[in-house]
Amino acid sequence: MDTSVELKEVFSRYLSSFSRSGANRSKYGHVFIVGAGPGDAELLTVKAVNAIQSADVVLFDALVSKEVLAVIPHHVKREFVGKRCGKHSMTQQEICQKVVLLAQQGVNVVRLKGGDPALFARTCEETTALTQASVEFAIIPGITAASGMSAYTGIPLTDRRCAQAVSFITAHFSDPKTWPDMQRLCATMQQQTVVVYMGLSRLALLSERLIAAGLSAQWPVAVIENATCANQQTMTGTLETISQQVKTANLQGPTLLVFGKVVESRQDVSLSLLQSNLNVTAI
Repeated sequence: MDTSVELKEVFSRYLSSFSRSGANRSKYGHVFIVGAGPGDAELLTVKAVNAIQSADVVLFDALVSKEVLAVIPHHVKREFVGKRCGKHSMTQQEICQKVVLLAQQGVNVVRLKGGDPALFARTCEETTALTQASVEFAIIPGITAASGMSAYTGIPLTDRRCAQAVSFITAHFSDPKTWPDMQRLCATMQQQTVVVYMGLSRLALLSERLIAAGLSAQWPVAVIENATCANQQTMTGTLETISQQVKTANLQGPTLLVFGKVVESRQDVSLSLLQSNLNVTAI
């Protein structure tokens, strides 16, 4: 066979294959991975609300508040796929598979995650699955829990008098037995603010280990439950006292731990003003 003819046939088959796969992809739905913010529904971005209201289905996490869920229109299907304190409705792999399968069936999905998708939300695992399946997706940021907590408690994340940097860490690792280098963490806390996500169950042991690593037992600590929500609770104390304070108060909701001198720089914000309805005039 003439070489030029053979090449044309190969190229023709390639184009045909490409066209078929493209046609399949064109029938796919899309996925928006949306940050739900820390709890107050008014902290949702306009882009997030638009995505939620135009979705076919919303898959939401345990940390998404009831106020935010109320924004989902009645005609939009919703499904809980959360994981909290070892109680999983679905494994992460099952969640990834579900998001991909729905999109491949032509469903437009909003994957709603508490806070911001870029922080401790396992977003990369889901976007990897979507990429491998050639599903189109986009990420809509949300206000992370630490920023919301700071605004609603008045505890600054930085203060040039005592903390010119801030670190966000998680108390939960892929191996539950894993702990950070306590000497290094102790040194970090003396130089900057450290906010610990999902750390309530480890607070007592974390406090003990920090003291053992050399951090003062009087080091300021704040514990904030349900940040930005109507039932927000804020407790301040020290490494020595905070664990017992939390135990006495029986805190159980989503909680942030703040370690650092910024706790002593707390501003007297008006929660009632934040929770009031603002009259906004469109420009």
